[in-house]
Amino acid sequence: MRSKTALLFVIATLACAAASVAIAFGREAEASTAYVQNIPRGYRDWKLISVAREEGELDDIRAVLGNEIAIKAYREGKLPFPEGAIIARLAWTFLPSEENNSAFGRAQSYVAGPPKNGLQFMVKDSKKYAATGGWGYGHFEDGKLADESMLSSCFPCHQALKTRDYVFTKYAH
Repeated sequence: MRSKTALLFVIATLACAAASVAIAFGREAEASTAYVQNIPRGYRDWKLISVAREEGELDDIRAVLGNEIAIKAYREGKLPFPEGAIIARLAWTFLPSEENNSAFGRAQSYVAGPPKNGLQFMVKDSKKYAATGGWGYGHFEDGKLADESMLSSCFPCHQALKTRDYVFTKYAH
């Protein structure tokens, strides 16, 4: 009976050790990644920071949302953004509204159409994303992370805004 108990103890100890190594390896692998790997939960319930219309190749209308940490920083005018701030960008095609234009009697109304140009996030984590100004960038198409060639273009574009902590969007009070 003692040998069975000892054997079960050894097996349980080895299983716990293996699980600890796997968890540590997973955290190390996640910490070493340069990009946001997962879509943050609940982002559609975040507050509006601003809206923008992009022309040219992008040709979309977008809403920029922030989690509570980002919104608080925006309201207080706090730069750099605090750890844990997350900014989301949702974009749609920019379409004339025939229904609204008919009511107005002339072409003047535009609305958001189908989603366009993916879903993007910036996550503030100065340690994890030190190489990219303290921000992790994520771009998702149909729920899947974009390839590295797409993601590697994020920080070079945002570098022009170093004085604003690499963030394009200003708060629309």
